Amino acid sequence: MTERETVVGTVRAARIAGPGREFLIDDEPVDIFLEDGRIADIAPTGALSARGEVVDAGGAWAIPGLWDNHVHTVQWALAEERAPLGEAGSAAAAAQLMSEARLLPDGRRVGSGFRDALWTDAPSLELLDAATGAVPAYLINADVHSVWLNSAALAREGFRSPDGMLREEDAFEISRRLNAADPVHGDRAVRSAGERAAARGITGLVDFDMAWNADAWPRRVAAGLAAHRVEFAVYPFDLDRAIASGLRTGEVHEDPDGPEAGRGLIRVGSLKVITDGSLGTRTAACSHAYPGDPHDFGMLTVSPDALVELLTRATGAGLAAAVHAIGDRATTSALDAFTVAGAVGTIEHAQLVRHADLARFARLGVAASVQPQHALDDRDLVARHWAEQTAISYPLASLRNAGAELRFGSDAPVADLDPWQAISAAVSRTDDDRAPWHPEETLTVDQAIEASVRSALRPGEVADIVLCGEDPRTATAPGLREMPVVATILGGRVTYAQ
Repeated sequence: MTERETVVGTVRAARIAGPGREFLIDDEPVDIFLEDGRIADIAPTGALSARGEVVDAGGAWAIPGLWDNHVHTVQWALAEERAPLGEAGSAAAAAQLMSEARLLPDGRRVGSGFRDALWTDAPSLELLDAATGAVPAYLINADVHSVWLNSAALAREGFRSPDGMLREEDAFEISRRLNAADPVHGDRAVRSAGERAAARGITGLVDFDMAWNADAWPRRVAAGLAAHRVEFAVYPFDLDRAIASGLRTGEVHEDPDGPEAGRGLIRVGSLKVITDGSLGTRTAACSHAYPGDPHDFGMLTVSPDALVELLTRATGAGLAAAVHAIGDRATTSALDAFTVAGAVGTIEHAQLVRHADLARFARLGVAASVQPQHALDDRDLVARHWAEQTAISYPLASLRNAGAELRFGSDAPVADLDPWQAISAAVSRTDDDRAPWHPEETLTVDQAIEASVRSALRPGEVADIVLCGEDPRTATAPGLREMPVVATILGGRVTYAQ
């Protein structure tokens, strides 16, 4: 058998560090016995005979398989082919980087990751045209809520903009077109990216690609993808199609003739509704105005009444809801809609939350799907654009202390798809030499791991296991970010091994 085909019967000599540890009396190594994709038994090392194929952990620390609860999968997978613009400190610098970007096979140049909210100069069509000429150039904001196109790209896509900037729905349409340009190539990129994610301990992700994912994932599994579990979203423009297709949250969705290794990996997720913009594009719907314009409070891209209608229809059809809400006005609107519709699900991002709304998450059973790394990436943006906001920015401890369930993710490609970054960010609230940002919102390592997993290491649970080279409970913040992953096991199959 190849390593990826290895079906494990016994994980020998592992020290349990994550959920499940509470049932053990000490940190001595144990043997974990697996059967039919689940944990069958746990015993002190050597107490019982090994069964089947053995993975020798050698004292490595075991935690349940890690999930990324917010991924834009194709965009994340294709990011490696796009010019990185994160280091561009100005519009001029970003335009220059694009002039040097490699030409893609379809005749375009695509870059991603710029943060114009921190630039001192303004993006302009003239500046980008001068640098990029007649080759269509596409620059995608780090938050994906805006794109900067040159004249050639605008003409190719049929859009007009005096400065080349497209925001919100127009920007999403550009991303959809870029991501869907070559499905075969995109599928290969997704498979490769999934294998890289397994090397960081990922055993599951929630896919929020703006596409009809009900066809894409069975196709990818049929082509050999078997590195992780997936819950895929549908968007309002496909809600009628989802209902007509009988999609229901939590149900397995697969090709009955697909490969055995892919059995049970794909499930229907939630209806994803984007109800406001973002901080980076200065469109998140807030209670206080953005600096420089007393009338600019961001935007609700879905009205409260329309959101209630969407969530009510989804709930009646058996679909949970995942509501994008970044500003505090949007978060309140989302919680109101969950209340009226009787919906279940998540609020995605919850980057600015009113004090009075904290306890509503728990009362409604709505999970807070948050991205801890965003707090560190955005701390300078918050200082510039949200300094007058009176709600809580990037709450973690406040939400958890109020009883809310936390689910961690990356929002990849907005941040790297690496669950250890999220865990470290939540524990330390810093990733440079600056003091922790709002340290009152830090979590413990155990709390951060709990927000990153869907199972526990105990008999009867799914056999999704990550073997770590260091004890996460004693690792430093930099050590968590660089956590060595020894092996990743998905449903009893080895998907990564050093």
